[in-house]
Amino acid sequence: MGRIAGVTAAETRDRLLRAAADVFAQRGYDGTRVADIAAAAGVSNGALYAHFGSKGELLVAALRAHGRRMLATVFAADPDRSITELLLVIGRWLPRRRDARGYLIVEALVAARRDEDVARPMRDYVGERADWVADLVRTGQAGGELDSALSPNALAHFCLLLSMGSALIPPDLHAVDDEEWTALLTRVVAALAPTDITAQRRATQ
Repeated sequence: MGRIAGVTAAETRDRLLRAAADVFAQRGYDGTRVADIAAAAGVSNGALYAHFGSKGELLVAALRAHGRRMLATVFAADPDRSITELLLVIGRWLPRRRDARGYLIVEALVAARRDEDVARPMRDYVGERADWVADLVRTGQAGGELDSALSPNALAHFCLLLSMGSALIPPDLHAVDDEEWTALLTRVVAALAPTDITAQRRATQ
C-alpha cells in the first residue's frame, strides 16, 4: 500500500484527510492509530508520514479541511449575502445535529489539553479562524453594517466560543427550538449594528 498508481500527491493528501476525519470521528483521537488511517486511505504508513509529521498534525489538518468545506458550502449557496446575513446563517447551524466529522473540534480541543503535538497546530488553527472572523467583522464595519466601536478581535472570540461550545452541547443533550434560536440570534446581530441604526430600529418597533 504505497503511493497509488495514477494518483497525484494532492489527491493522496485529500484521501488521507478524508480517511482521518472518518476514523477520528469513529474512534476518537486516543483510540486511533496512524496505521488505522493509512489503511482506511489505502496507503502505507510511510506515505502518510510523507504528508503529515504526526497524528496530531493530521487531526488538525482534517479539522481545517472539514471547516473549509463547510464555509465553501455557505458561500456557494449565496455569495452576495451581507455580513450580518452570513453571521445569521452560520449561527443558525450551531445548535443543529452535525455529522460525525462535525465533532472533530471536540476531539482536537480535548487532545490539545494533554498532547503538545495537537496543541501547537490547534493554536494556529484557532488563530486562523479568529483572524477570518475578525476580517469579516472589519468588512462589515467598513460597509456600515457593524458598529465600528466594536473590537473585531473581541467579537471574533465571542463567535469562536459559540461555535466551538456548540459542538460540546449537541441536540441530544439540550435541544432548542429553531424559531426561538433564530429570534435570539437576530436580536444579537441587530445589537451589533451602528448605534444610529439600532436606535432607528427600536423607534419603529
